Amino acid sequence: MKKNLGVVQAVYPMPVLMVAAYDENGKVNVMNAAWGMICNTDRIALFIDEDHKTTQNLLKTKAFTVSLADRDHMEAADFFGIATGNKMTDKFERTGYTAVRSEFVNAPVIEEFPVVMECELADVVENDSFYCIVGKIINTAAEESVLSENDKVDPAKLNALIFDQFQHGYYVSTEKVGQAWNAGVPLMRK
Repeated sequence: MKKNLGVVQAVYPMPVLMVAAYDENGKVNVMNAAWGMICNTDRIALFIDEDHKTTQNLLKTKAFTVSLADRDHMEAADFFGIATGNKMTDKFERTGYTAVRSEFVNAPVIEEFPVVMECELADVVENDSFYCIVGKIINTAAEESVLSENDKVDPAKLNALIFDQFQHGYYVSTEKVGQAWNAGVPLMRK
């Protein structure tokens, strides 16, 4: 029997995304965003507040990167979520991390995170319910250490962080339990 819990953000898993942009002086800012998703074959949607320093920066530069945080970099990833660039001018520098300019867009690539999507600002969608940044993915790059033999990202090697909105924890998922577009085929045959 189910127990009523009231209004709970009951979507699991949520990604742990590192959104990075330059300010008008070329200074790097990074934020942790869990409310993001792929919304088309070459688009990513980020449901983030307009007042974030990173949001303001990417609105000015019209470009940003989105990296997948992983287990090895959890401390910095969490820090990027609890510290605000609006109040902490050395937020990125405190981590000791390295940023290089993307080859494809005017945005920083944070070297420590293993997978990055380099994006141009495609759209801003705003209404009474949400504020959404939509990016056009221009390129995705990944460390060779997280690639499979067919040069695709291998989730078992990636150790990507997953955010749990129920208990506010970080998890990793490394076990493959089935193949998409195949596991349900037996039911198609009924």
